[in-house]
Amino acid sequence: MKKHNLILAATLLTGLTVFTSCEKEDDSRPTNAEKTIAEYVIGNPTFSTLAEALSKAGLVDALNGEGEFTVFAPSNAAFAALLNQLGAASLDDLPMETLTSVLLYHVIGEERKAASLSEGYYSTLSPAQNSYLSLNISMNNGVKINNSVKVLATDVDVKNGVIHFVDRVILPPTVVDHALANENFSILVEAVVKAGLVETLNGNGPFTIFAPTNQAFQVLFAQLGISGISDLTAEQLIPILTYHVVSGNVRSTDLSAGSVETLNGSINITLSPAPAINSSSNIVATDVQAANGVIHVIDEVLLPSE
Repeated sequence: MKKHNLILAATLLTGLTVFTSCEKEDDSRPTNAEKTIAEYVIGNPTFSTLAEALSKAGLVDALNGEGEFTVFAPSNAAFAALLNQLGAASLDDLPMETLTSVLLYHVIGEERKAASLSEGYYSTLSPAQNSYLSLNISMNNGVKINNSVKVLATDVDVKNGVIHFVDRVILPPTVVDHALANENFSILVEAVVKAGLVETLNGNGPFTIFAPTNQAFQVLFAQLGISGISDLTAEQLIPILTYHVVSGNVRSTDLSAGSVETLNGSINITLSPAPAINSSSNIVATDVQAANGVIHVIDEVLLPSE
């Protein structure tokens, strides 16, 4: 009987040892905080298409590297929807330059957890026009990117940054796309559409747009004694709108005081005491970078001289 008990005890001890060993082995697996962004994406089946895309674009090493990154990660379903939209069978159908630009447009070069995200523009790591593309964060009815892509989940804390999940692939915007994505430019968009300038401003450019806000247009309407864009013809709008467009990608650091040619005559820029155009329209925000140009925000509609 004693011998039987000794055998049973030895068996239980062996089992306990094996179980404990397995527990230790499981505990040794890296947590999310010990993984890099690339390691997390590659190890998560939900993001297998994103992992494939990063590999094809040669970005795995970059997102394995040191630094603090914020990545907005689209799921496999988001990539499937994009390929369907583009009429592409697989990632192989996308030019490498396009794929790289799209992927880097999902990356901010600093860690931004949900609590530190606020409404406004952020510079991504996607290069354009000797600068980097901007994306817009809005918080109306949930967190959105460029007013269309929803942030579904936040704050996967990893070794070299943070990952947020999004429901769609974010495409690099044109100047028109940026205007469409910002509710403060809804009247400007209405004017551009009525004037038939959408196709032009969606072109290669590059363009520098001095973009009046909705409030700026409301002041103009009161000045003209009209109710809105519907009271203006395309022929009236075209010279006004083209007076806000300068050829080239002129960022704020490249602005200089003096006369600048627009697509419809010259404007006068002053930099002191604060940046302004024609002495009355203040430049209130700068350097919203798009794929085909840059936008600076102004608080008054510019009117060309007769």
